Amino acid sequence: MAYPDMIGIVVKDMAQSLKFYRLLGLGIEEGAELEDYAEVITPNGYRISWNTVTMMQGLYPDWEEPRGHRMTLAFKCESPAEVDALYAAVVAGGYASYKAPWDAFWGQRYAVVIDPDGNLVDLFAALGE
Repeated sequence: MAYPDMIGIVVKDMAQSLKFYRLLGLGIEEGAELEDYAEVITPNGYRISWNTVTMMQGLYPDWEEPRGHRMTLAFKCESPAEVDALYAAVVAGGYASYKAPWDAFWGQRYAVVIDPDGNLVDLFAALGE
């Protein structure tokens, strides 16, 4: 039986992308920004990799850069206050906001930021935690 194990993100600038994801708390090994491929295992056992455009073009000669928002990543925070703090840290770090924190009708504190490659990244926590 097959099951999801990793998501790979294609990046234009490895250093900028890893800097962004380190702000979100991922323990990405120092020096990884010098490579065409980086990987981390999240605390819940899921793997995320970053792959440069150059590497993708080498693997898939007909690879074309996607247009539009084709995926989002969602980061679960410990509390609504952590959503607000993490959102503020990302924006203060020079990264773009897509939507400031709000209390969503489905019972979560939610915010959306944009990674260096234009991917939407959700930050969320259950309200009342």
